[in-house]
Amino acid sequence: MNVQKSIAKAKQDSKANKKLFRALKKKRKGEVDTLFHEAHHEVFQELDCLECANCCKTTSPIFTQRDIEGLSNHLGMNPGQFQAQYLIIDEDDDFVLHAAPCPFLNLEDNKCGVYEYRPKACREYPHTDRKNMIQILDLTHKNTMVCPAVQSVVEKISNHLQA
Repeated sequence: MNVQKSIAKAKQDSKANKKLFRALKKKRKGEVDTLFHEAHHEVFQELDCLECANCCKTTSPIFTQRDIEGLSNHLGMNPGQFQAQYLIIDEDDDFVLHAAPCPFLNLEDNKCGVYEYRPKACREYPHTDRKNMIQILDLTHKNTMVCPAVQSVVEKISNHLQA
């Protein structure tokens, strides 16, 4: 998988993807969920996230208080120390990493050094298999430009609807 080619394709397809998402917003939420879940299942039978890890290299998850407490405890720190060392508050008042790539990512093998304690947002990423996909179509559009798997899911849905 070529991450740069996938991201370039997502940028090239951005207008078409926005149009697709506008059409999806007019469908029943269960139908949209089914489309995403089926495409997600197909894509992840072929794809290994460890080959890419672009999400960990370029973006930050949102850290909940529970995430902060779990990770700081695992690392032998108090939550305040963890926040000071790793996090900032973004423009939406969310805790996010102050730098990319993620400090817990091993760049040699793309494995997470805190995998069992990773934030909820990391565990759920790329969010293409969750319920109520209609609610996060704008986020999904943004994620096409980060995650090749999301771009592949969207392409499968687009192809399915055009068939």
